[in-house]
Amino acid sequence: MRKMLGFSLVELLVSAAILGLLASVAMPLAELSVKRQKEAQLRQALREIRAGIDAYKQAASSHRITLVQGQSGYPPTLVDLVAGVKDAGNPDGPKLYFLRRIPRDPFNDDDSKPASDTWGKRSFASGPDNPVDGDDVFDVYSLSAGVGINGVAYKEW
Repeated sequence: MRKMLGFSLVELLVSAAILGLLASVAMPLAELSVKRQKEAQLRQALREIRAGIDAYKQAASSHRITLVQGQSGYPPTLVDLVAGVKDAGNPDGPKLYFLRRIPRDPFNDDDSKPASDTWGKRSFASGPDNPVDGDDVFDVYSLSAGVGINGVAYKEW
């Protein structure tokens, strides 16, 4: 009597069906994991930029930054947080720096834009419901039209 080697067609079809089922379950989990990672990067980037803006405002309120009459005390641009400003309290000393670099919005895929242009900017004179860019940067927000896992639009974070 001869022994048959290999798999039958039915065994191969059952194996392929099981693999397909496992792959269909794994894909959404992988996509959710990537989205969760980008959201964590967005939270960190917003926290970092906002801390830099607050530090700039604190330095302006402490008279360490020379302001022109009518300025709010917030940085004119995000680039000023990285480029630094002259310390009015120590004119011969080093500049005051508030960020090492401007983080990119993780939901902005346009690599040709500088990091500062990946964010929406709200000026001090602008209302919270309709943020508008202006003479200074009071806050930043994501320009993404997406919605987070928590159900809140990224631009509202």
